[in-house]
Amino acid sequence: MFYGNVNNEFFESQAAVLPGVLCEALHFLKEADLKSHPVGNFPMEIGGVPVILQVMDRETGPRQEHYPEIHRKYADLQFFVSGGPETASFYIDSGKGTVREDLLGTPGDILFYENDPAQKEGSVVMSPGAYAIYFPWDVHIPGQCREEGPRAFRKIVMKIPVEACVR
Repeated sequence: MFYGNVNNEFFESQAAVLPGVLCEALHFLKEADLKSHPVGNFPMEIGGVPVILQVMDRETGPRQEHYPEIHRKYADLQFFVSGGPETASFYIDSGKGTVREDLLGTPGDILFYENDPAQKEGSVVMSPGAYAIYFPWDVHIPGQCREEGPRAFRKIVMKIPVEACVR
């Protein structure tokens, strides 16, 4: 998992260490006007790589209302546009989680695990400009509210084929 913010003074250095398509995707997200972009799924290309741009308007909720998820075909580049904040938890996939719903064979490429109270999770706070990149081994639980309660937010998820991220 990679985490950062496009408004950070070190953004250019942070982006430069990533595979080309991820670096280009972050620059696109930083420069595009995504506040007024319509909600939905949009196929596009970044550096000649077909990707899916998902524009979402959501509301944060309590941790227990969210389930851990993974993807196998795509790296998830999640970019926080506005609102929030959102807390996103994560941990490394051991392959031992109890499967709640397996949709890996669908275009959504997603598998949900049951919540496991014994699982140790890290977390990051997503605020405008923040991004997190999750790979197939990164279980993630986005959309959580903080102590101040539910908040509306706009987030972009760019689905990037994992094979395009390998140098």
